[in-house]
Amino acid sequence: MLAYILVCLVALIVAALTLFSGFGLGTLLMPAFAVFFPVTVAVAATAVVHLANNLFKVVLIGRHADWPVVGRFAIPAAAAAMVGAWLLGLFAGIPPLLVYQLGEGAHEVTAVKLVIGVIIVFFALFDLSPRLGKISFDRKYLSLGGALSGFFGGLSGNQGALRSAFLLKAGLEKEAFIGTGVVSAVIVDVARLLVYGLVFYTASFATLPSDVTGLVIAATAAAFVGSYAGRRLLRKVTLRTVQLIVGVMLVLLGIGLAAGLL
Repeated sequence: MLAYILVCLVALIVAALTLFSGFGLGTLLMPAFAVFFPVTVAVAATAVVHLANNLFKVVLIGRHADWPVVGRFAIPAAAAAMVGAWLLGLFAGIPPLLVYQLGEGAHEVTAVKLVIGVIIVFFALFDLSPRLGKISFDRKYLSLGGALSGFFGGLSGNQGALRSAFLLKAGLEKEAFIGTGVVSAVIVDVARLLVYGLVFYTASFATLPSDVTGLVIAATAAAFVGSYAGRRLLRKVTLRTVQLIVGVMLVLLGIGLAAGLL
């Protein structure tokens, strides 16, 4: 029950915020899943919710997407996302790098937790630092930006900050910027889910926690409600305080994962 409450609450709130901010649903939802499931399962489960929610947002605002920009950004993003997703599976198969005793409990530092933890801390800096949060790149780097954001999306589920940084200078109006980002995210989600399906689900379907499916469905429904609320109510919300709180929490979570404490 705690898993449902936490994951659905995160999905609801973050989906509302992410429609008009630099937040990424996957950035916060993946750590919420990771509290209850293995990191690889958390990333894959987050991708399912992320895809479903983005499809819903495509219905809301996808018609405003700039398709030439989508082509330049999303195609390399999808290819890189598949590489990142494959690497996640590769890291998941590496034996623990370190096992240590803390109090009465044994903790393992694994390659996959270390990588994901470091990436979470890196992207948390975009929330904590106003300077990093305002970084943007020239339009000529769209394809490179797509590849970078797609790669990290496939590897860890964190892609929203980089996607926004590279799309900001594409010369798009507000609704076109949001619509282009949403359509690009859908393409990346489909690409990485294909690899997750091959690497995780078909290889170890029997070992997946039995309540993953129900939690994914519940989180998806909560994200739908959040996106709808965001579309109607949150156009003028300022999010700096929320970003700072979230950034600190993500840093602590990333350190905890990398150190094998979670």
